[in-house]
Amino acid sequence: MTSGPRLPHAFGRYVLRARVAAGGMAEVFHATLPGFGGFEKDVAIKRMYRQYSDDATFVEMLTDEAKIVSQLHHPNIVQILDVGRVNDDYYIAFEYVDGVDLFRLLQKQFELGRDLPLAMALHIVAELCSALDYAHARRTHSGEALSIVHRDVSPQNLLVGHQGEVKLTDFGIAKAAYRFTQTQAGMIKGKLYYMSPEQARGEPIDHRSDLFAAGILLYELLCTRPLYG
Repeated sequence: MTSGPRLPHAFGRYVLRARVAAGGMAEVFHATLPGFGGFEKDVAIKRMYRQYSDDATFVEMLTDEAKIVSQLHHPNIVQILDVGRVNDDYYIAFEYVDGVDLFRLLQKQFELGRDLPLAMALHIVAELCSALDYAHARRTHSGEALSIVHRDVSPQNLLVGHQGEVKLTDFGIAKAAYRFTQTQAGMIKGKLYYMSPEQARGEPIDHRSDLFAAGILLYELLCTRPLYG
């Protein structure tokens, strides 16, 4: 994982402005899409690390995520704008949320010794549950269940905008009926801290596992501290 060229720099038709997050498989940038007459749109670019570009499994995981999110049109789910490749770099472009992830928000409140206002905590979880209910119930145009389970509902994957908007993001390890890359039996994906017992044991899961994680988030938002010691 190299730092790459100094920012900002051109990336295909986008301009990468700042790196805002990094994970095990990809990094996320605040970027802009320039256009005619001074037009410029803020976007988020999720770019796969180059060492995974030659691995068909990792490329399929990225394209699976793009296909899943393209089926989801909900105000509390980050929308996909584009998916493609620039030289040896595969990427997904998403809408940009001007705000912070819930982990940083909780961390700041903890450092300050403050609780979130009750109304704000309930608002965040209600918006999350709206996104999950939509994703869990989503069907194809032919009526077939997509059977989506996010599997990684956690503070890092919930974005809170400065205008109060709440957006669920990162369906990279989501379970869905039509993924090319299916998880092997017994393989565990997700953040252990927020897993339901059945997910942590590598057993079959359904939408209830996401709701278990949402319950943990509700506790943390109300108490401003981790559920587990």
